[in-house]
Formats: sequence, structure tokens, C-alpha cells
Amino acid sequence: MCGCYADAREEELADALDVEVVAGHREPSRNIRPTQLVWVVAAAARPGGGAAVREMGLARWGLVPSWSKVLPSQPLINARAETATVKPSFRVAAARRRAILPAIGYYEWLATPGGKTPYFLHRADDAVLGFAGLYEWWKVPDGVAVKGAEDGWLRSVTILTRTAADSIGQIHERMPVVVPRDLAHIWLDPELTIPSDVDGLLRSFADPELVPVQLSPA
Repeated sequence: MCGCYADAREEELADALDVEVVAGHREPSRNIRPTQLVWVVAAAARPGGGAAVREMGLARWGLVPSWSKVLPSQPLINARAETATVKPSFRVAAARRRAILPAIGYYEWLATPGGKTPYFLHRADDAVLGFAGLYEWWKVPDGVAVKGAEDGWLRSVTILTRTAADSIGQIHERMPVVVPRDLAHIWLDPELTIPSDVDGLLRSFADPELVPVQLSPA
């Protein structure tokens, strides 16, 4: 998956993913890039206790491991679903900090003899997609300014990818993992912490039916 996708109005995204609380605001964009602030849906503690609520807030696209001393020079915008539960940069988040990134589609570039041709991949009905993601909290070093950090902490996120479906693989070999709406509550369940169970859940997600639309190189 290349590093660019599109979303919609926050009301549309929140409704499609059964969000109970929206924290923050940003305008919709057809050109979301790494290190920008993006919408992230995750389970959040309910004030006063009780079951967690589904909250949509903002996070920096490009995961920063909690143990990192500096911001990575190459943002970790994607993580392979096949190895996320064992890779040091992602395994803790895979077990405890899973999220969904709402989108209406994403972009890929097909290499041809005449140059790269861009495609936009989306559902035929333009329904909202929920990319499977992982997030982390990073303590920002004193004296360092990072966009999106609050009270000295930065929340950052990565998108899980898998081998592309045949209809998409001709454009790019990888694609984002899309969480089926009826399984979103399990993916976001904070009680799901066993890596093998997370792996099994990821494997159970069916590939979405996406339509590739060729765009102008401009």
C-alpha cells in the first residue's frame, strides 16, 4: 500500500463506524499523507467506569514505538499483518492498542513503460472502509516540538497490510487490511490480548470488494 488515502466528513465516518464520542476536529481530505493527523477509532475508557466507548480521535500517521528515543526518520506508516504480533515495533500495540482508520479509498501507482499510472481503490457504493490499525503513545523529549502532541505525549498510528486480492494485486502486491463492520467490536475489544487470537482474527477478515479507478497523472 502506498502512503496516501482519502476520507470524508467526520459525521459520515463516525456514523459508519458506530462511534459514540468524537474528540477533535479536522477537515476531510482526498490527499492524506504520512505524518499528518488522521482519524483513529479505538476503545476508550468510559468516564466513571463501565464498558469502554468507541471514540474517534486524532493521531499522527507513522507509528513511533514507545521505546524510541527519537522520531523515526522513516515513518512506520504500514505494518505487515503477518508479523505484527511478533515484531518489536508493533507487538505490544497489536495486543493492546488496536484501532480502525476510517477512509473512503486509497491510492496506488502502477508502474508502466510510460511511467506510473495512479489508481483510486474504493467500494463501488463509496461506503466507508475501516483500515485495521495499531497505535502507540510516545513521550516527547523535553524541548522537542511535535505536531499533534498534547501534554508531552504523542499518539501515532500505523495501518496493517496484507497480500493484495487478485483484482488489486496487478496494481500493487500489498493492500490495507479492512475490518468488516460486524467484526469491528472484536478487533477493538481491549480484552483481546493473546497474540495468536489476534493473528486468527486478522486471518478471518475477508478481502473487501474494491473498484480500481484510473486517474490522470496530474
